[in-house]
Amino acid sequence: MDCLFCKIIKKEIPAEIIYEDDRSLAILDINPRAPGHAMVMPKIHSQTILDLPENKLGLLFEAVKKVAGLIQKGLKPEGFTIGINQGRISGQVIDHLHVHVIPRFEGDGGASVHSVVNNPPKESLKDIADKIKVKS
Repeated sequence: MDCLFCKIIKKEIPAEIIYEDDRSLAILDINPRAPGHAMVMPKIHSQTILDLPENKLGLLFEAVKKVAGLIQKGLKPEGFTIGINQGRISGQVIDHLHVHVIPRFEGDGGASVHSVVNNPPKESLKDIADKIKVKS
């Protein structure tokens, strides 16, 4: 497999590792949007959150919480923006699931997750919900 993050996990490529356990690894983003901008990834290769086995999802987010706590203690941000870019259209560059933990500081020029997309639906919320809900 030629996955950059798998190579980092195997320590074949250097990275600034800020957290590691037997299931997850967190590194500082090489193109940070803020000081301490980290990426938390499962050690098993999964391209997206939809590919990650159910029993691994909670473990990944336990690591996200730990990393946010470490950043909070070390850098004292006022908040965090935490998210996943899934698929090329959303900006996913490396085809290995990773959760961005971006520290937020007063006056950092950022905005909420709501600022990422501006494509309000033309259908009613009920019509959209009906398309999404499981049909019995």
